[in-house]
Amino acid sequence: MSDIRKEYKKVTTNSLAEMKQNGEKISMLTAYDYTLAKIIDSAGIDVILVGDSASNVMAGHETTLPITLNQMIYHASAVVRAVDRALVVVDLPFGSYEADKIKAFDVAAEIISKTNATAVKLEGGKEIEKTIDFLVSRGIPVMGHIGLMPQKINLVGKFSYMGKNKKEENKILEDARAVSEAGAFAFVLEAMKSHIGKIVSKELATLSIGIGAGKYCDGQVLVIDDLLGFYSNFSPKFVKKYTNLEQIVNKSVEQFCNDVRNSKYPTKKNSY
Repeated sequence: MSDIRKEYKKVTTNSLAEMKQNGEKISMLTAYDYTLAKIIDSAGIDVILVGDSASNVMAGHETTLPITLNQMIYHASAVVRAVDRALVVVDLPFGSYEADKIKAFDVAAEIISKTNATAVKLEGGKEIEKTIDFLVSRGIPVMGHIGLMPQKINLVGKFSYMGKNKKEENKILEDARAVSEAGAFAFVLEAMKSHIGKIVSKELATLSIGIGAGKYCDGQVLVIDDLLGFYSNFSPKFVKKYTNLEQIVNKSVEQFCNDVRNSKYPTKKNSY
């Protein structure tokens, strides 16, 4: 690993590959709006994911399944307008790509053309290998997503880590190889035994971004609302809260309410 981390004015898929080759860890966070995207981009984040997790944290749904293509385009457009440096990836929503590779291309192309994002992300392994190959061969960079796949929550029944037995481990490794060979520039490894993340990251040239997949991945991603302590409905083991904005905002709003009720706001300083 290089002693001096190279600075990239604009992160691209090529620079991410170079970072992996140099042993430089990649940082990735979700964002869904202009204001927060601008803040995390200026802080030096490498990749911003406009995730279908907006269904949970922005819209209050229990799963990622209800979010629509138009909603993803709306969120992604706002994020891209805010970003100068980070590479922006957009999730393909549930039901928009699974059945047909041509439909998947149409959806991905619509997202890229309407938002100016760089890449799309889709969940699945060997079963969508041909779809990934189809998109990549037609000029759309693809980030995969294997291991625990939130869009398949109705099949697995609950959110739980993967790789509990040899069969699950082999399935993850098979999926990783398929996604890599199909041409994905990266994949998210979600909720799996750390040694599996280590094997995948070491064996494959494709960039690995872990979320609950251990420290050996090439990079790490979190949902921004989890990192900031904004979202308390569900908190997996892999989440690290770097602050507690829920508490800070709550106290600030309480103070505002009290100031208004007691005629302490606005003061002369706040008036024209």
